[in-house]
Amino acid sequence: MIPTPYLLFLGDAPDQLAAKVAQGIKDWRPENAVGQFRMEGCGADLSLTDMTLEEGKAAGAKTLVIGVANRGGVISEAWKEVLREAIRMGYDIASGLHNLLRDENDLVAEAKRAGTQLHDVRVPSVAYPIANGIKRSGKRMLAVGTDCSVGKMYTGLAVDAEMRKRGMKSTFAPTGQTGILVTGRGVPLDAVIADFMAGAVEWLTPDNDDDHWDLIEGQGSLFHVSYSGVTMALIHGGQPDALVLSHEPTRAHMRGLPGYTLPTLEALRDTALPLARIANPKCQVTGVSINTQHLGEDEAISLCEKVEKEMGLPTVDPFRHGAGRLVDALDAI
Repeated sequence: MIPTPYLLFLGDAPDQLAAKVAQGIKDWRPENAVGQFRMEGCGADLSLTDMTLEEGKAAGAKTLVIGVANRGGVISEAWKEVLREAIRMGYDIASGLHNLLRDENDLVAEAKRAGTQLHDVRVPSVAYPIANGIKRSGKRMLAVGTDCSVGKMYTGLAVDAEMRKRGMKSTFAPTGQTGILVTGRGVPLDAVIADFMAGAVEWLTPDNDDDHWDLIEGQGSLFHVSYSGVTMALIHGGQPDALVLSHEPTRAHMRGLPGYTLPTLEALRDTALPLARIANPKCQVTGVSINTQHLGEDEAISLCEKVEKEMGLPTVDPFRHGAGRLVDALDAI
């Protein structure tokens, strides 16, 4: 287990979206976040107290969590200066980047001298099987997105919270570094060898009670040429009974791909559902989740109402307005 609480390292993240790992921890496990550490030029702000490493220690922080998800998942030399100092002060370091802490010899040496731990969240810890496609008992929901980082994890967590509030049986099934840091469990799916990704999702969501819901954390997008493979593994390995379409309406283009515009929600529905029905012929699209964080309240409500009328599906921002109507639709299956 990674020691808590955390000091969240934002480094020199260029914008808020780049700090999505830290944002997820702050939003879903605020009791674990004592403050944020930002370097010069950082364009992200979680509205937490800015702290030095010394101030974080004084506030009780035990682990410095790299809360940035940059393209390629690289640890820069500028970051490493801070990380080495943190280790010398007694911090554990936790990271979900593809650039593993354990592969950085200087960090490993510092941790050995200081007696602290390096936690690489994005390292598979199980010998996952190849998917067999056998139908499992229980129910499963998967959020699929028009792009990366549109709120798929938030949708799953919000639905799980609402189900638990109602006394329903549910489990949030993390498949990425933020979800794992929030819950302390899960599968780092994009670090699993491709042939075993769908099997890892089967392993994560095994047979369960007929009225139990696994809320599978979505990844990537079928329309994102960089990351569509991980989405396919979730769709087939997850065998979802329900898909929730997830969308961020203010994007000018796909994340990291200026030459690609986002698909419509209709296109997402008409692409994802036939693929899901290969593994589960009874799969349904049950709702739409809109990430309205960049919209005012009236504009957010108006947009959800418009999308609901167009799609004929309950449409909400589950983090802003609650996931009740999404859960109502799932409960009706």
